[in-house]
Amino acid sequence: MKRILILSIALFAAGAAFAQSEYNYQRRSLFEVLPVLSSDIVFLGNSITDGCEWAELFNNRHVKNRGISADRSGWLLDRLDPIIGGHPKKLFLLIGTNDLAAGVTPEEIVANVSKLIDRFQSESRWTKIYVQSILPVNGVDFSKFKNHYAHSHLIVPTNKKLEALCDEKGVTYLDVWGALADHDGKLDKRYTNDGLHLMGPGYLVWRDAIKYHVK
Repeated sequence: MKRILILSIALFAAGAAFAQSEYNYQRRSLFEVLPVLSSDIVFLGNSITDGCEWAELFNNRHVKNRGISADRSGWLLDRLDPIIGGHPKKLFLLIGTNDLAAGVTPEEIVANVSKLIDRFQSESRWTKIYVQSILPVNGVDFSKFKNHYAHSHLIVPTNKKLEALCDEKGVTYLDVWGALADHDGKLDKRYTNDGLHLMGPGYLVWRDAIKYHVK
């Protein structure tokens, strides 16, 4: 009975991973056939990026969404070719919260972001790069994403490392964390309904925090 239970749990986990992978490859295959142009502004990241209608938010048809739910910094490196090949005008990156939840160290996240920057600076050097801070999470008012909440103490230290990397690489670091955090450093519950992802008002705050650089 115990072996059956263990097998069932393993199969469930494998099924969940496969479903996630299916979505990842669906999005990747779409992004491979959708063009990126030199006049475009690309938003790249995970579900927090994936969940927004960026072109409508900025009322700008040149803004394109290249977010994939559940993505991580290392996985991004495998899907850069269609973006780099289009030589976009600007790139806005937000990545890292899923890495931390999965036990990836801040140092590894920074190393992956560094590789991403290096590729753009080598192969699409006119692309203006903006690295956005990892957003706060809220495990006090919400309980769904326990691994994300459990690693929330690493968000600010990781952001500091990302900011230092941006200084080193000569790219722009944008603090969105400060715009969305409450006085305790949690994701303000006015902007979320699960402690991780943003509601409409949260995206408006994010937009206002970076709109100068987008325009």
